[in-house]
Amino acid sequence: MNIHLPRADVTERTLAIVGELKGLEGPLIPILHEIQDEFGYVPEESLPVIARELNLSRAEVYGVVTFYHDFREHPAGRHVLKLCRAEACQSMGGDRLAERAKALLGIDFHETTPDGAVTLEPVYCLGTLFLLAVGDARRRGSCAPRRSRARSAGCGGAPMTVRIYIPRDAAAIALGAEKVVEAMAGEISARGLDATIVRNGSRGMHWLEPLVEVETAAGRVAYGPVKARDVASLLDAGLISGGAHPLCLGKTEEIPFLKRQTRLTFARCGVIDPLSLEDYRAHRGLLGLERAIAMQPAAIVAEVTESGLRGRGGAGFPTGIKWKTVLEARGPRKYIVCNADEGDSGTFADRMIMEGDPFVLIEGMAIAGIATGATKGYIYTRSEYPHAIAVMSAAIEIARAAGVLGASVLGSAHAFDMEVRTGAGAYVCGEETSLLNSLEGKRGLVRAKPPLPAHKGLFDRPTVINNVISLASVPVILDRGAGYYRDFGMGRSRGTIPLQIAGNVKHGGLFETAFGLTLGEIVDEIGGGTASARPVKAVQVGGPLGAYFPRALFDTPFDYEAFAARDGLIGHAGIVVFDDTADMLKQARFAMEFCAVESCGKCTPCRIGSTRGVEVADRIAAGIEPEKNRELLADLCNTMKFGSLCALGGFTPYPVMSAMTHFPEDFSPVPVVEAAE
Repeated sequence: MNIHLPRADVTERTLAIVGELKGLEGPLIPILHEIQDEFGYVPEESLPVIARELNLSRAEVYGVVTFYHDFREHPAGRHVLKLCRAEACQSMGGDRLAERAKALLGIDFHETTPDGAVTLEPVYCLGTLFLLAVGDARRRGSCAPRRSRARSAGCGGAPMTVRIYIPRDAAAIALGAEKVVEAMAGEISARGLDATIVRNGSRGMHWLEPLVEVETAAGRVAYGPVKARDVASLLDAGLISGGAHPLCLGKTEEIPFLKRQTRLTFARCGVIDPLSLEDYRAHRGLLGLERAIAMQPAAIVAEVTESGLRGRGGAGFPTGIKWKTVLEARGPRKYIVCNADEGDSGTFADRMIMEGDPFVLIEGMAIAGIATGATKGYIYTRSEYPHAIAVMSAAIEIARAAGVLGASVLGSAHAFDMEVRTGAGAYVCGEETSLLNSLEGKRGLVRAKPPLPAHKGLFDRPTVINNVISLASVPVILDRGAGYYRDFGMGRSRGTIPLQIAGNVKHGGLFETAFGLTLGEIVDEIGGGTASARPVKAVQVGGPLGAYFPRALFDTPFDYEAFAARDGLIGHAGIVVFDDTADMLKQARFAMEFCAVESCGKCTPCRIGSTRGVEVADRIAAGIEPEKNRELLADLCNTMKFGSLCALGGFTPYPVMSAMTHFPEDFSPVPVVEAAE
């Protein structure tokens, strides 16, 4: 990071970066990322150089720099400390942590300590769900008896290398997986064991991370949560052959949380080496793509339509209808855009797929390309997901080298290639038209519809925009058939949904199941209730724009229409649990604050309504004319719901109104009483 270079050197280095990247489609944001990586911020001297080389105005470049949270106009501290402010972390004391950090450092958010050591910044969900629940995680399981040999027999009786699986998933890393790997590698070497470490994805049982598994003749055996200090005793107890130990959980597939699931989209996640195409093929990988190559595009679209697959990003729009529109649209080039900008609080399914089974997303996007006539794909993901970006990028290179991508997909007449693009910290870019503007190198402003992206999307060309889970669900549909997938679920909600259980919950993690479980079953039985052991007060489903449901609504089945009937939404299937200490007025205020911070600013109801909403919530909290201000807050919500251009402003009223409706006691503070003269 060279922040003290002379002006001439800044110009020279900027020219080199621009020259290297200007050939990309929509190159501005990738260029700004490279410049900030080089200097630690975007120097003012770089702006005219970029503008000149890209044939843009300086105002256009400056507008992009100032729109996105990630880009800085001035150097940050030597260390940037980002603290999560999302609802899932709030439910576990995140606000108290933030206040403690501010007090210790003597600074507020967006400020740097006087010595230039630390800059403090807020972030809205890192998607790792790394909080450990208090409970029976370190229990003894039913494991195989200890064996003395480090080798196990292969098919022909010859010894074979034992495979030990330790996740490289971001949540596992946050809980110390790298230290466990280091300790395990050291012990294997010191003991002369014939064993190899495989860095897999996560199984999604985050309270057990880091989860260590060993492959035995009887199947995989799991241990967790494992710390580096446990490794020696695990090996002493015969981990190599699945030996008994206090951390032993028994056969992985028999762990109740995992055994109860119906894993279709996540069937390989945590099972395979994410970057082994051989592993992927060995677990039914590429069968869907091979079938698609032999089909007519319209037949592929019909198969996806018949499966009942709906968009898993939140809107629930039928995937097949979107594909059919793009297939029938005319254009010299078509695109497949994967929306991996997973910014909702307590959601991490997209990240888990990209880190744990990247080839399934590649396969799904390739099938989408063949089905619609698209030849280029983009995965637009969050800058907060560096591990996912690295794994996904490596998987694309492997797939390209193996002929899965490129001018001839698996030797066919179909061409399809793809790349990863990194966002720059703007929640609104999860909205599809805002995302398209960002991909084109512009500010993430929402576009008016029509035209629809299916007709005029990326670079004004016909574009399919689907969420990660939607695209990753396509290979199993093409492999096993539409009827197989459609047989799971209820009503118009077909197939499976990866529930992401987070917040103040005992067993947080990813649980893939068919639609239809009730919210109560999910929270009480699967999630195990609160981590604090206090009563559940509220559950927010659908991210920061989702409604808060009280226990009285826990009989609601997890289904798009069932939630809509109760003024809720499934969204990306994030489920955040709060215990009875939660202040719902505070949560309603946060929803308005979040909208004010993240609004693109294009429409008045969202931009101004959210700001006024924060002010009104503060007046209610202060006891100033609470009844009048509650009515005003409800009126603001009505204006935002029906007047906003996109879902950010239009859905912010859901958490606010649900909090007011179901928890009225939290909106009735003691009125302010003027002191007597």
